[in-house]
Amino acid sequence: MVPVQAALGAEEHGEHHGTTMDHEPVQQDVDHSQMQHHPAEHDEVDHSQMGHGSSGSDRPDGVLPAFMPALTDADRAAAFPAIQGHTVHDKVPFGLLLFDQLEYQNADAGSALAWEVSGWWGGDIDRLWVRSEGERTNGVTEDAELQLLWGHATGPWWEVVGGVRQDFKPGSPQTWAALGVQGMALYGLEMEMTGYLGEGGQTAARLEGEYDILLTNRLVLQPVAELSFYGKDDTARGVGSGLSEVEAGLRLRYEIVREFAPYIGVSWGRSFGETADIARQEGEKTEEARFVAGVRMWF
Repeated sequence: MVPVQAALGAEEHGEHHGTTMDHEPVQQDVDHSQMQHHPAEHDEVDHSQMGHGSSGSDRPDGVLPAFMPALTDADRAAAFPAIQGHTVHDKVPFGLLLFDQLEYQNADAGSALAWEVSGWWGGDIDRLWVRSEGERTNGVTEDAELQLLWGHATGPWWEVVGGVRQDFKPGSPQTWAALGVQGMALYGLEMEMTGYLGEGGQTAARLEGEYDILLTNRLVLQPVAELSFYGKDDTARGVGSGLSEVEAGLRLRYEIVREFAPYIGVSWGRSFGETADIARQEGEKTEEARFVAGVRMWF
């Protein structure tokens, strides 16, 4: 709030200027001819000589400004050293051999050695695949098979495979024609779905899936499952029609390096339907759980 005395003083001061000092506004004649104004120098600046951060390609004549040197092949090579000599992978064959399971199993019938191996050789589109799995119990081979397949990619994550499968055990050797698909489903779930046509009109199908759960950067938990189906009974080999067998496992591995990882886990298997009936007739168990310990490695 303004003090009363100051307000009164201001009023008296304004009244003084309004009555006794009432002057007309004074206009001074300014000589504009004496001002240092050079419109020509300002308006005729050559903006083409100013860089403004633009490249030479923005200029109509395509000429780089004097302060911007032209790029040379040496400059490009220094800027992109990582891609020198790079070639497209589908033009150069390469391969992988994976021992997904190489393990000891504590089976009811004794100590068992089981394996599951896969490998491929080729490019991004077409590859030659090899699969093998089996089991030896107390030094005797109970189950063994080998597959030789040709794979053709149908997309970034899937490929069609076809070829032959050779069973060595159980029973007498048997040859199958194989056709299926394999790849990665949602969220990293790896799948194999293969159908087989064997001797004497026998048919079979197999569905496999596995998934890696990263507990840490090196500790990985891997659940795996496999389902087997047959079209008709084959008592000589101990299989019956329909769903024959289900195997599931849970393995915990530690990747010392990415190429080498020891693991421990459990494996569970069960026979169903006619296959279970054949097993009972031969005095064998239809369900079994095993402790496993092994190593996973790839080259």
